[in-house]
Amino acid sequence: MDKPVGPTSHDVVQRVRRALKTRAAGHTGTLDPFASGLLVVLVGRATRLARFVEGQPKRYLATARLGIQTATDDLTGDVIARFPHPESVPEVRLREELATFLGEHPQRPPAFSAKRVAGERSYRRARRGELMELAEVPVTVHDIELVEYRPPDLCFRAVVGSGTYVRALARDLGNQLGVGAHLTALRREAIGSLVVEDAVPLEQLGPAALLSPQSVLRDLPSVDLDETERKAVVHGRAVKDSGAAGQRAGGAVVALLGGGELIAVAQAEDGWLRPTVVLDIR
Repeated sequence: MDKPVGPTSHDVVQRVRRALKTRAAGHTGTLDPFASGLLVVLVGRATRLARFVEGQPKRYLATARLGIQTATDDLTGDVIARFPHPESVPEVRLREELATFLGEHPQRPPAFSAKRVAGERSYRRARRGELMELAEVPVTVHDIELVEYRPPDLCFRAVVGSGTYVRALARDLGNQLGVGAHLTALRREAIGSLVVEDAVPLEQLGPAALLSPQSVLRDLPSVDLDETERKAVVHGRAVKDSGAAGQRAGGAVVALLGGGELIAVAQAEDGWLRPTVVLDIR
């Protein structure tokens, strides 16, 4: 789906459930209401594939404003600090600081986030005034570049790993520059090889918009099963790894196909492919 600004990710899932007349639907990776872009919604037995989608790199186009910090690290939160002359930051310094985020580094999630603290979502505690600094977690930024700079606003594109908060990148950039910053716009452009240009807008939602489960996992290596292997996999049994002569690293995730359809997802182990999720139950 191409989620517009305004509705929550849960709102979109509810629209999918009503349009397709099913309760079995869920999204893979929340987009905040102020954000737009690619939201993958899995339906039926395909909901079991969520973790394989969520683990893929995500590409975002983000706009941030220097000089203002907010409680939520984005435009929806209360202003908690203002800094003078944010427009004085030179572009070369901006590019240098953005480059420091490349690779793996610790990141403190926003207080208003879905992270759990003592079993409760941190945003619920924050709304009660229980503001806290969450523990840092390791995140990965695969690529980040400045797209446009019109002080005090800047636009940047980032490809990030699972669990990375782009609004926290904006916040930390402002801290490093000494002028504060918050996110004013965010659009998710891609998850793995799935791109928002191929997504369906809400007004075109319907059965015709459904894709095959295989298309969602097209980034995974795949192995074609013969009928004997297919029957074994459907009953949860491992099959020989013929796709890479049994040389895959242990734990590698592989899509198992039969007749052009996704039958299961398996993990490689000592030359075998052991099903972890089976979609075909015939």
